[in-house]
Amino acid sequence: MRIDLHAHSDVSDGTRPPAEVVRRAKAAGLDVLALTDHDTVAGWGAAAAALPSGLTLVPGVELSCEQDGESLHMLGYLFDRDEPVLAAELARIRDGRVDRARLMVDRLRELGVDVTWEGVRSLARGEAVGRPHIARAMVEAGAVRTVDAAFTKEWIASGGRAHAGRYAPDPVRAVRLVRAAGGACVLAHPRARRRGHLVPDEVIERLAAAGLTGVEVDHPDHAPDDRARLAALADRLGLVRTGSSDDHGEPTGDRLGAETTAPAAYAALRAAATGAVPVTGGA
Repeated sequence: MRIDLHAHSDVSDGTRPPAEVVRRAKAAGLDVLALTDHDTVAGWGAAAAALPSGLTLVPGVELSCEQDGESLHMLGYLFDRDEPVLAAELARIRDGRVDRARLMVDRLRELGVDVTWEGVRSLARGEAVGRPHIARAMVEAGAVRTVDAAFTKEWIASGGRAHAGRYAPDPVRAVRLVRAAGGACVLAHPRARRRGHLVPDEVIERLAAAGLTGVEVDHPDHAPDDRARLAALADRLGLVRTGSSDDHGEPTGDRLGAETTAPAAYAALRAAATGAVPVTGGA
């Protein structure tokens, strides 16, 4: 059983529509896929409607949080999408993304980069506008050669010339909101050094005490030594260990299934959640 619990579509910062994502998941030999777009559940319906026979969809989301001024992401699974407090928080995060993106476009234009809000918005076909959309617009404008080149101090990295802050909840609040909506919560890529996502052990311990269910241990951006240390920490804290591709389509090389979660870990996540159920194609 091959299980990938972290993937994105073009309703956030992926490049493939939800229907194509699930078709590609089936072609990649997956049995279970979680759709975890940033701060939105807008892709759930289209993904479920297009499910190939035998593929199971786990409804999820990746919440954009902030800890001590640094970005930190939480994966929520199988929660009640209509629970009003969590739904309102996701809407607030998305609104903050739009305000931040507009301000960053203005700052880039002041720096001589020929990007427009309309161009960025056209790249963000869904509700969640993010820095990857701005980076892609910068590539199209010829300001940088690659998306990664935009994520520097010269441009839109944290502390960069065109960077702007936005609203993001404390991760403990995010864990509690997901749990209150009947979901299970997993800390995403806590040792993704290339992205600057380095979550200290003491923060993971605090999240575990708040109700965190698991930690994403096996991730394409995690080095072997970091995986080993995370696995040991997860075991000590009684957290589920997951593995995921964090696929975004073209920018990540269409890598669905590059990392996977053990069936026992998936079963533990399902047991911890009561707000929604997975959907299987052809069932």
